[in-house]
Amino acid sequence: MVKLRQVDSSYHVDFAGLMRLYETNYAKLNSLLPSQAEVGDKRTYQVQDQVYQINILEITRYTTLVDLFQCDQTPNFPLPNMTVRLYHDARVAEVCASEKMRVIHARYDYPNKKMMQKDEKHQLNQFLGDWLTFCLKMGISREPLL
Repeated sequence: MVKLRQVDSSYHVDFAGLMRLYETNYAKLNSLLPSQAEVGDKRTYQVQDQVYQINILEITRYTTLVDLFQCDQTPNFPLPNMTVRLYHDARVAEVCASEKMRVIHARYDYPNKKMMQKDEKHQLNQFLGDWLTFCLKMGISREPLL
């Protein structure tokens, strides 16, 4: 009789990969922020036909908290909206809230009540990185429109 080996299906956080993602997101997002940012600053930018806004919510000695979202142009389509904290001492940026999620855990058991993916935190930060790359490659203006 052949004994089948049971495969471990639990998700393990790739910490090194997540940190690399945080570092690249920091560099991308930091290049979009004004050098002398102040709390309450709102910058609206256009990338091709899309408009997005960065709002500076909080600035401390070592961190900056920003809201980053695509402005609503198509009401029936969910648009990106996330809060990102930049840690200047470590030079990393992480999504700390997205849409209606105020706490994002590094891993989730699956299935779960809210149907979060096992690697939800990694996916949100990867999306941020992809979105920032799109904005930087597609001719984002350094000057705000408004």
